[in-house]
Amino acid sequence: MTRCAFIIDHTLPRGLIANTAAILAMTLGKERPDLIGHAVHDADGNCHQGITTIVMPILMFNADGLMELRRRAASQETSGLAVIDVTETAQRAKSYQAYEHGIGEMRHDHLRYLGLCLHGPEKLVRSLTGDLPLMK
Repeated sequence: MTRCAFIIDHTLPRGLIANTAAILAMTLGKERPDLIGHAVHDADGNCHQGITTIVMPILMFNADGLMELRRRAASQETSGLAVIDVTETAQRAKSYQAYEHGIGEMRHDHLRYLGLCLHGPEKLVRSLTGDLPLMK
């Protein structure tokens, strides 16, 4: 069974937390369209577009924790885990071209992660995120 978790730096302002979650969700939807259900209709016949078919908790961590979690998660990608990330470089870029250029000049150890999305085998995602608190 597939599990998904968003892990976001809880020290960010609320607007950046929301923006980071939106970016992660959009990329997840692109990468895993099978996680989006079909459109449904209400009793009056109005169409409601498909939404996620799985639970997607938003968990809290700090910047240092996100860096370490990103490293640990990357080592599990061969086991079916997929990782999506949002960096400070992405958040500050004024265009995708600027983001691509900026991240291309950054060493991994110098990146600051604002958020991660881990998705893949339930047991694996839980093993990496099970101790993290829900964002409230």
